[in-house]
Amino acid sequence: MFASSSKSADKADGIKGSVVLGIDPGLTRCGYAVLEVQGATQISMLALGVLRTSPDHELPQRLAEISIEIDNLLDQYSPSVVAVEHIFFQSNVRTAMSVGQVSGLVLSAAARRGLQVEQYTPNQVKLAITGWGAADKLQVQKMVKQRLGLNTIPKPADAADAAAIALCHIASSPLAQRIREAKVRSA
Repeated sequence: MFASSSKSADKADGIKGSVVLGIDPGLTRCGYAVLEVQGATQISMLALGVLRTSPDHELPQRLAEISIEIDNLLDQYSPSVVAVEHIFFQSNVRTAMSVGQVSGLVLSAAARRGLQVEQYTPNQVKLAITGWGAADKLQVQKMVKQRLGLNTIPKPADAADAAAIALCHIASSPLAQRIREAKVRSA
């Protein structure tokens, strides 16, 4: 979804120089990726990893650990945007609750700092990264590898998912910006 025509590239350049923090929320494993947009199609990875908590710890302690680590990422990389996976359906209620709790921590931390926060569903991420909303995890991981110019598929999977979320934002933001501008003009 990265533009190649000069007109589209000019629009994509609107996010040039920005740093995007992608988050794949989870209580046991919370994936993160920090990407810097250097040009319409030039993106570099500043950091990639997973924040882990022990299932042996109580829920409040685990949430506190993740909250501290998210604050550390925000302090270290000073992103202009935080892109978070938005889960709107999950068959496992317990998993959905913990993902929602971690997501809330991330959204709150970014909002307290006045950062732009965007949420993307898994289908939106798949569509933006592969061009197909029903792509499987391996297809998404291969495209993340290609788009970031990596030698191997990023691991673990939660970190690759976070990179895909950040890439989704980078690909989607020029259109979203044009929509915001059109709304302002029509108001």
